[in-house]
Amino acid sequence: MAVKIITDSLSDITGDLVKKLRINVVPLYVRFGEEVYRDRIEMTTDEFYRRLVTDTVFPSTTQPTPHDFLAIYQELAKETDEILVITLSSQLSGTYQSALQAKNLLEGKCRIEIVDSQTAGMGLGLIVISTVEAARKGASLGELVDFVQRAMGRSHLIAYFDTLKYLAKGGRIGKAQGFVGSVLSFKPILTIKDGVMSPVTRLRSRAAGIDYLYNSVANYPDIEALAVEHCTTPDDAEALIERLGSFFPRERIYQSTISPVVGAHAGPGALAITVLEAEKA
Repeated sequence: MAVKIITDSLSDITGDLVKKLRINVVPLYVRFGEEVYRDRIEMTTDEFYRRLVTDTVFPSTTQPTPHDFLAIYQELAKETDEILVITLSSQLSGTYQSALQAKNLLEGKCRIEIVDSQTAGMGLGLIVISTVEAARKGASLGELVDFVQRAMGRSHLIAYFDTLKYLAKGGRIGKAQGFVGSVLSFKPILTIKDGVMSPVTRLRSRAAGIDYLYNSVANYPDIEALAVEHCTTPDDAEALIERLGSFFPRERIYQSTISPVVGAHAGPGALAITVLEAEKA
């Protein structure tokens, strides 16, 4: 039987692509006061970002419960005896631990392997998409675990932020803490390194930040996959994709809206690119 693949909603793989890839996505949760919503399921991204800007209550986020994972494990165990779970960084969320706890609750002979991707967003999403392709070519569960671990070193997410206010409030500032006290006119560029948010540079304008994202991609000689995602600025994302199309097939560039759970920390105006380098023979 084929290996079944699970990821979480911070992979930013949504809609038709989820159905096409036949993967299972476990949602995280976003909370406004006493109101709790499953990421992307019980609140649209448009509604979330509207509330993020206008609501007096600052949103908080939390990982799926072990029973959220267990329910999917039990359902998939009816179809397969091998499951691969690829989660966002364990240093950014307790999602990995929930997946692990659920594994210990499952009764039966289904083999489950869980990998901490040490990234998030399409940094995780492109790893999952590439892994699905490897599974379709007949890779075993053990081979897929090795594949994911190698892909982690090939996945590079770089993000532009209009502000670090939301990241600091949400406690996910990581090694970028030193940027918080910067002059307000500066726009930070961050990446995820060793599983945590890390500073890259800071620029004086949004236009300079977008140029930085473009130039970062242009420096990679051999790209397997490319993604652009945004919180509230689809026009900027589309313009960046158009520019990137000058050296990478535009139709192969994934475009996604950053999930509400990530958006609660990224804030409005954030824009990110992810490069998955081609694996060397």
